[in-house]
Parts: sequence; C-alpha cells; structure tokens
Amino acid sequence: MAKGHRSQIKRERNANKDTRPSAKLSYARVSVQKACFVLDAIRGKDVTSALALLTYNPRYASSIIKKLLESAIANAENNNGMNAENLYVAECYANKGPTMKRVRPRAQGRAYRIEKRMSHITVVLDER
Repeated sequence: MAKGHRSQIKRERNANKDTRPSAKLSYARVSVQKACFVLDAIRGKDVTSALALLTYNPRYASSIIKKLLESAIANAENNNGMNAENLYVAECYANKGPTMKRVRPRAQGRAYRIEKRMSHITVVLDER
C-alpha cells in the first residue's frame, strides 16, 4: 500500500510525467509491420526533413503518420510554446491493436479467415 495522502500520491505521480509533446493515433487501419517501415525512416530526424520524407513516401502508412506528426508539431507549438524549427522526432513506435476477423469464401465450400490488423501509433517530439 502506498504511503501518504491521496493528493500527495497524485502529485508525485504527475511529477514523473513525460512533458515532451506527442500525438497518438489509436485503431489505425494499418498493420504494425507496415507502419514500422515508415516510422523507422523518420526516427531521429528533424521535423522538416521528416515531413518531406513522409510527403513523397508512396506507402499508405506515410499519409497517416504525416498527419500525426503535424498534430504533434501543433501540440508542441500551442501547448508547450516550442519553436517548430528546433524540434526532432525523439520516439515513434507502433503497438498492436485489435484484429478484425473476416471470412473469405473459397472453393468446395471452404472458408478462409482474413485478419484485418490495426495498430496504435505514437509520435513523441523533443527540442534540440
């Protein structure tokens, strides 16, 4: 059991909170593996070059991640008062979400299962 008053426990918990600007997209209709190809390309890059990379990347996931990165930049500017030119992609990762199960009819009355995978994508920025 934790020691101290409830408000004190909450204060300590909130003191350890990550203050870096971030954006999260839950239930994105793209598999984790396909999203990670794009996320690996922008990890550690500054924001302007990451946006340029995402704009001309032909993958479907890049359009989703570009929108998410723009949201994270807007969060940094409006909520934290940071300058967009000094920002870089500190962390970006995709976690596995739920899977929609669908059935595909096959020959001789059989049915194959199709799994439509989802992911939860997170982008965390930081200042240089």
